[in-house]
Amino acid sequence: MSKLYLVATPIGNLEDVTLRAIKVLRSADLLIVEDKRRTVILLNKYNIGKKKMVSIAERSPEKKIDKIMEMIIQTEISCLLSDAGMPVISDPGRVIVERCWKEGVEIDVVPGPSAVISAIAASGFQGSKFSFLGFLPRGKKRRRLLKDKLLWSEETIVFFESPNRLLETLRDILDIVGDIEIFVAREMTKIHQEFFKGKVSEVMEHYSEGVKGEITVVIEKKREG
Repeated sequence: MSKLYLVATPIGNLEDVTLRAIKVLRSADLLIVEDKRRTVILLNKYNIGKKKMVSIAERSPEKKIDKIMEMIIQTEISCLLSDAGMPVISDPGRVIVERCWKEGVEIDVVPGPSAVISAIAASGFQGSKFSFLGFLPRGKKRRRLLKDKLLWSEETIVFFESPNRLLETLRDILDIVGDIEIFVAREMTKIHQEFFKGKVSEVMEHYSEGVKGEITVVIEKKREG
């Protein structure tokens, strides 16, 4: 019977991979990955050896999805991996998992590093109840989404943002709810990891000359009264 493992991979530091992930990857006959080059780095690090790999993107055509499903069904153990973190969470792969359920392929999960959970934990904000917004949309859609969440949600909010749009997003936050305290995690677990917590205006000043890397933003909306 075919089985698909959803395997979490390191979000930065390769030493964050779990022992179970290494074991499962060694036993796998097929890897469905986001970027073959990134996956090879992980495989080489732990002497996992060469594996049959097929790539998947967020908007892979239906014909390719059909082909991948054929490969999974014909394979005893397959693994779905993203470049970093948990597959499907703001990464490709949901359609594969959905199709596996329909086709009767057994699903298992190998949990591990998560940028979302790591950022919330490091922020010091309330983490029992939160909304994850993924990558924010552009332009007016982004502003509408932020306005809805910042004005009406009681939950901590966490989202990913690209470096070239961070300041624009921070200006929207400042305009919508004022100079509240936020947390920005940049390049988590990597050599140039940086955590910055402060008022929106302070964060904007800190990154006024530009920012590079992968960014996660956490906001705890505190209400008065």
